[in-house]
Amino acid sequence: MNSKRPVNLDLRTIKQPVTALTSIAHRISGIILFISIAGLLWMLDVSLSSESGFEQVQSLLQNPLAKLILWGVLAALLYHLVAGIRHLIMDAGVGEGLESGKRGSQIVIVVSVILIVLLGVWIW
Repeated sequence: MNSKRPVNLDLRTIKQPVTALTSIAHRISGIILFISIAGLLWMLDVSLSSESGFEQVQSLLQNPLAKLILWGVLAALLYHLVAGIRHLIMDAGVGEGLESGKRGSQIVIVVSVILIVLLGVWIW
C-alpha cells in the first residue's frame, strides 16, 4: 500500500498528551526502581551485618551525591506509588473517560511533585 500521508519520525516535535506522559513516566520510574533494588539491598545487608557496617552506610548517606541518588530513587518510588494508585482506581472503573483521564493524570503530577519536594526537604 502506497500511502501519501506525511510521516513524522522526529519524536521531539510530537506533542504527547498528559496521559501518555504520565504513563511513560510510570514505566520509567518502575525501571529505575528495578535497577536500584540491588544497591538498596546491598546497603541493607551491610547495615544489618554489624555495627561498623551500619556506620559505614550511615557515613555513605551523608555524602551529598549519595543523598541526591537516594532522593532520585525515592522520588521514583513516590511517583510510581501515586501513579499505581491511579491505575488501581481506574481498574475499579473510575476515571476511564477522556476528560477524567486527563484530570487524573494532572492530579498524579501535582501530588507527586508535592510529595517529592517534601521528601527532598526531609532528606536534606
